[in-house]
Amino acid sequence: MEPSTTVRAGADPEAGRSARKRRAIVAAATAAFLRDGYRGTSMDTIAAAAGVSKQTVYKHFADKERLFSQVVVATVDEASDPVQAEVASLRASADLATDLRELARRQLGLVLRPRVMQLRRLVIAEAGRFPELGRVFHEQGPQRTIAALADAFEHLAGRGLLRVADARVAATQVNCLGFGEPLSRAMLLGEYAAGPAQLDRWADDGVRAFLAAYGAGDAGGLRRRAR
Repeated sequence: MEPSTTVRAGADPEAGRSARKRRAIVAAATAAFLRDGYRGTSMDTIAAAAGVSKQTVYKHFADKERLFSQVVVATVDEASDPVQAEVASLRASADLATDLRELARRQLGLVLRPRVMQLRRLVIAEAGRFPELGRVFHEQGPQRTIAALADAFEHLAGRGLLRVADARVAATQVNCLGFGEPLSRAMLLGEYAAGPAQLDRWADDGVRAFLAAYGAGDAGGLRRRAR
């Protein structure tokens, strides 16, 4: 018998079942919290939706607060993780205007996903009860992206494609340029479903303004290709 087969055959089936139950609990809790809010969600509701006993829920999560924390972290990572590899790839960009534009469009789409926006509003609503979760959302979401962008911008400046005195400031600005208006609309007016053409315009306008301020070398060409 091959070693790999032996490992699979010797795997703990109980551990596998436990992991599946944990995933089911987190999925059920996410849906419940986003639908009913923190106070409107009970552990009984989550257990029923997950198809497990309340005792099983408490086995995985000591209380509702810790389960809510897990939901926040998992949802933020789900939106943030795909962006990180794309931001890192900017370092080797051969067409910075196009790559920045495509990144901004995809990032805006992720940020404005109803699930992420609902969580953002929920975290803000519960900031008094769970101030640490606001910090987690901030650090694992926008600040993580800004740090990655700053690293990429420093590298691009070294290649002569950008002119930046403070890469972190530049990263913060490009993040705000494309997201300010649509994020405000989503947060304050509940307008999550702007059409693709409008989202693209917001993203493209942000990139164009960024390149006008920070583009180096073929800056004019970069700005023209960002249109």
